[in-house]
Amino acid sequence: QVQLVESGGGLVQAGGSLRLSCAASGLTFSTYAMGWFRQAPGKDRELVAAINWNGENTHYAEYVKGRFTISRDNVKNTVYLQMNSLRPEDTAVYYCAATKYGGTWIQRRSSYDSWGQGTQVTVSP
Repeated sequence: QVQLVESGGGLVQAGGSLRLSCAASGLTFSTYAMGWFRQAPGKDRELVAAINWNGENTHYAEYVKGRFTISRDNVKNTVYLQMNSLRPEDTAVYYCAATKYGGTWIQRRSSYDSWGQGTQVTVSP
């Protein structure tokens, strides 16, 4: 049974930083691409960043480019999202997800079939 457990969310002032972690178990982590998604109240869940199985390829939503960095540690079975220069509009529940797909498929929400429970990120003005 695949388990993805996010941590690291919290309340931060605008301009601050947070680092999210997602610990994975129940899967051969190094064979999965991983993604970070977010969902704000009343909005659809959207892709924030994705990383392929070995970390060599990454993809970012336009609105986080230059501010967020996705990375992974295949020894620790963990994927990270470093978030800098946070803005109030980054407020959302952040989810990590796993997919066996590769290439440009990792940019598609429908490619992911395992999800964490989410962690709240709140950015105050």
